[in-house]
Amino acid sequence: MFSCLKTPVCQRGGKIDYWRKGKSSGESSYFALAARAAVRVSFFPTMLLDPRFTQLAEVLAGFSCALRKGERVLIDAFDVPDAMVVALIRAARARGALPFASLHRARITRELVLGAEDAQYAAHASVELARMETMDAYIALRGSDNIFESADVPPERVKLVARHMKRVQDHRVGRTKWVVVRWPTPAMAQQAGMSTEAFEDFYFKVCTLDYARMEPGMAALRTLMARTDRVHLKGPGTDLRFSIKGIGARECGGRRNIPDGEVFSCPVKDSVEGVIQFNTPSVYQGAAFDNVRLGFKQGRIVEATAGAGTRRLNEILDSDAGARYIGEFALGFNPHILEPMRDILFDEKIAGSFHFTPGQAYEDADNGNRSQVHWDLVCIQRPEHGGGEVWFDGKLIRKDGLFVPKMLQKLNAGYLLPDESR
Repeated sequence: MFSCLKTPVCQRGGKIDYWRKGKSSGESSYFALAARAAVRVSFFPTMLLDPRFTQLAEVLAGFSCALRKGERVLIDAFDVPDAMVVALIRAARARGALPFASLHRARITRELVLGAEDAQYAAHASVELARMETMDAYIALRGSDNIFESADVPPERVKLVARHMKRVQDHRVGRTKWVVVRWPTPAMAQQAGMSTEAFEDFYFKVCTLDYARMEPGMAALRTLMARTDRVHLKGPGTDLRFSIKGIGARECGGRRNIPDGEVFSCPVKDSVEGVIQFNTPSVYQGAAFDNVRLGFKQGRIVEATAGAGTRRLNEILDSDAGARYIGEFALGFNPHILEPMRDILFDEKIAGSFHFTPGQAYEDADNGNRSQVHWDLVCIQRPEHGGGEVWFDGKLIRKDGLFVPKMLQKLNAGYLLPDESR
């Protein structure tokens, strides 16, 4: 467009001014102004921070991680705009913390994992663990231009990497203040069946929800789960019983994940009996799964089907001895998240859902199960998804996605979103 421009004739304060002789002073002024604008974009780019980036960064640094002066925080960014990383660095510094940043790209990660070797990832895990051990907090932003980027990576390579990196993850989960955030991309909008703009609006509304409003209801549910023995889940294709006696429970209201909205516990390892039919599609280790059905005896998954994904499902469940036992049971209640989008971090928080997790248990609600797998499989129990019931010690706790006891009704959408029509 500006091929007719001459060489710069002067430079003031780092900005180059161009001049072109034209038929009129107006034409000359137009080209001069346009050229200056082009030069500023091309040679002196200004990073404009979307105010929503700044707002989210403040939520993550302040509410989620409660960063304090002198604390070290690792910002782990996967296919995320530089502007968001800059916003997080600034938010951390504003609280007196010391930010560190690590940038990742999915296609590069895929290439590395395609040829992963034991010696390579043993060394990589040692380096990453040494770094993680110096951190007080961890903020991960995980974007994805293609959720199936690793679909053609051989399963044995994925397991090799997961086995070595497990010690890094264990330290991060158990020894740092951490929060994990998905980042909105056109690919995610496509998964959700939404336009990119509409999805971005949805995303920032969800992620900046008033999570403090969840706290009374979450505290009541945590207390109830901590004193519960027997759990019974009912629904289409589901009749499952297990104990959570002595395990305890933890609430998640924006301090571990964004988006958030769950309270979790864990089954006594050998107590799970019955069958469960999940009605939410899932993507795990780069593969897609639909209609996952699991059968249990004495806590162990003895039957696992997922239509065309049955073989891959069982390969994952055979990753190690702990992968066929359950490491988490949780109830989800984020009032903004209603439909699945093949993204676990969103789907496990769907209002009226629960998730049941083959693999690793969390240390703060622990049944002793250890695995390199931790796969949150989700079932929605609202009427439009088939309905269902959750029973604790013979008492109905939630029916068709709505909490029944008065002390838990503050987790229903009518309380969490008092000013919105639904």
